[in-house]
Amino acid sequence: EILDIETASFEFPWSEDDFVRCLRQRNCIGMVAEVDDQIVGFMIYELHKTRLHILNFAVHPDYRRRGIGTQMAHKLVSKLSHQRRTRILLEVRETNLDAQLFFRKTGFRAISVLRDFYEDTVEDAYLMETLYQPSLTESLAPVNRIARLAG
Repeated sequence: EILDIETASFEFPWSEDDFVRCLRQRNCIGMVAEVDDQIVGFMIYELHKTRLHILNFAVHPDYRRRGIGTQMAHKLVSKLSHQRRTRILLEVRETNLDAQLFFRKTGFRAISVLRDFYEDTVEDAYLMETLYQPSLTESLAPVNRIARLAG
């Protein structure tokens, strides 16, 4: 199902070997979205010390614009914290306007252009980022300044 979604979603899709190679890495995590026990979307991301990095993200074309991608993105954003991982990064092809608009709508911003980023084309990518935003309760919570200064 994931390979079907991948092929339906991208001009240059990952192969099964690409998925296996990526998911065998210790810091690589996969997440799926299901509707009625059917996989309709997926996300693959890497865990790094201070950030998360989305490597692949897709929703089946028949299930787009129903909030599934937004739920997946919000789930990942909920894993951020001020103490550990404070941002999420991803690259989007310059020609993938739908993905650019989607990630922008979910709080990501383009922070740089990566020239000739892809091996399969001479296409550039936009590096996009979203940062940890403390909730209202966290912002109003008392702060232990001594512990913060001690480091």
